[in-house]
Amino acid sequence: MSYMALYRKWRPDSFEEVKGQDHIVTTLKNQIVNNRIGHAFLFCGTRGTGKTSIAKLFAKAVNCEHPIDGSPCNTCSRCLAIAEGTAIDNVIEIDAASNNGVDNIRQIREEVQYPPTEGKYKVYIIDEVHMLSPGAFNALLKTLEEPPSYVIFILATTESHKIPITISSRCQKYDFRRIPVKTISDRLMTLLEREQIEAEKEAVDYIAKAGDGSMRDALSILDQCIAFNLGQKLTYEKTLETIGAVDIDVFAKLFECVADRNVAGAIDLVDEIIWQGRELGRFVSEFTWFMRNILLLQVSPEGDQKLDMTAENLQRIRALADRTEPDTLMRYISVFSETSANIRYATQKRVVLELAVIKLCKPEMETDYSAILDRLRVLEQKLEQGIPEPSVSRLDIQKMIAEMGMQNPVIRTTETDGMRPESTGQTETELTERLRREMPEADYQELMEFIEQWDMIAGSYQHITRSFLLKAKINLDDDQKGLLLTYTDCEENKRAIEYFKDKERMQTLQDKIEEITGRKTRIALRVVSNDENTRQQIERNDLSKVRFKIDYK
Repeated sequence: MSYMALYRKWRPDSFEEVKGQDHIVTTLKNQIVNNRIGHAFLFCGTRGTGKTSIAKLFAKAVNCEHPIDGSPCNTCSRCLAIAEGTAIDNVIEIDAASNNGVDNIRQIREEVQYPPTEGKYKVYIIDEVHMLSPGAFNALLKTLEEPPSYVIFILATTESHKIPITISSRCQKYDFRRIPVKTISDRLMTLLEREQIEAEKEAVDYIAKAGDGSMRDALSILDQCIAFNLGQKLTYEKTLETIGAVDIDVFAKLFECVADRNVAGAIDLVDEIIWQGRELGRFVSEFTWFMRNILLLQVSPEGDQKLDMTAENLQRIRALADRTEPDTLMRYISVFSETSANIRYATQKRVVLELAVIKLCKPEMETDYSAILDRLRVLEQKLEQGIPEPSVSRLDIQKMIAEMGMQNPVIRTTETDGMRPESTGQTETELTERLRREMPEADYQELMEFIEQWDMIAGSYQHITRSFLLKAKINLDDDQKGLLLTYTDCEENKRAIEYFKDKERMQTLQDKIEEITGRKTRIALRVVSNDENTRQQIERNDLSKVRFKIDYK
């Protein structure tokens, strides 16, 4: 006899052997025990969750001569005939994917007129019923609503949203759930004992996870692993090698490279994975899940109880969770989730994966909100470690955040921001004075940039001060080393002029600009006469209205 795949060989032959669908099994058994059997059922759920198996069991049970607590006895002539596939008058299986026309349904309508020669019921199992054409659904309606008393329809589908409401409303609908990993693992261990094959529990658990809630998928993967390691003990390492999966060590190393912004190391790991022949789509999905586990430990006090893994791996993931913030981790997961969708249809899967890894390591390549937060976090870490970032000013970062539509962000990115009064032994006033003394002076190029971004700087003030600043004409002073707020002497500007004539307010304005830009900035007030020539000249020299790129020589 030819070899039979495990998922066919060990298909459940009683309701007691069905795993993970207790809510459905109990309902169907009660119907049989109490003789309240429906005439039409709609089984919905993802692949490999037991839809066809339960349909066949139900067909066997309703025709069984001596059912035991709602389950088939598997010894009477009807049970044996259905199990052998010879009871063609009791169980009729139809694949709607290839028999989806009106003529196929008309044939069913003609057949149901004749009762079965043996047994009580004719059970029609229509698999992938959502593939029927609109005409076929319409042809099925009347028969489905009022079939003969000896006919039962069981419609199975993985896409219940495609079933017309006129069909689903005539059926008892049962939703098949994904089977838990532990349930799949226990079932696999039982079948391995029956097959007399030795296997490590860790390997079986990994196969159960790879099944992704599908018992059939898990059995197919197990079949593949047994064939690859025929006559040998099935170990965790051999399982990884067989199905092209990646160990947690590789995930941990890649995550460490990303957290350290080590692009070269991350690309080398990707190269190693590719040369080992790993399936890149599976790698992306599993690394996304790996990061999800880290995030779960960060945000949930009971996260470790929800992760099904060894204590050693749990400790390693907990250490990785301390290396990054939840916001950053959510950006990582978002990038790789997008990559998981793209890599499936990509012709250059390696390029797609490498780009995703580089995005994680280089947040400056992106301009979305989460990437900007990640860049700020990196800067803060460098400043706390005493690593200067002189090329990045507060204005640079405020400009990025302004593009995101945020208002009044609090930014600290100068070289000396890493110092705290508690750590230096200085008072806050002394530290402020020291920061001001050590702050570099704004050069001509930076002053021009401040003027260009004047609307954003003014936007960081309260309403009254902001309105006064926006009325001013902004220019460089005579030696081009500071800024001038220029007002024409008129009634409209009277309050603004009086406001900034106060030396303390002008000093506060200067301090605020220095805090925003991270550079010493001299600023002064100038009031000019309100004649036509002067106003035109001021308008021409108002550099804050310049909105084109300036090239500095």
